[in-house]
Amino acid sequence: MNNLIFNSKSPKDIAKEFVEKIKHQRKMLKITQVQLAKKSGVSLGSIKRFESKYEISLNSLIKILIALNLEKDFENLFTQKTYNSIDEVING
Repeated sequence: MNNLIFNSKSPKDIAKEFVEKIKHQRKMLKITQVQLAKKSGVSLGSIKRFESKYEISLNSLIKILIALNLEKDFENLFTQKTYNSIDEVING
């Protein structure tokens, strides 16, 4: 069965939510975009583009996650059980 049937969010919606969580962590740590650029080694322009247009290379994303102490969350991203149908969820 097609997994897209179960997901009503667009790729842009998902990217926005992902970026907002990372941005929230940055702000909780009281780190500015400039400070994050220095700490991560990712250019300020890339960080601004990431937070506004949700665009970034995988390598730069990983550097940002490490700088914000989120690398473990990224490593665990695909460790949760996934389901292919509602029947699998119900019958668990």
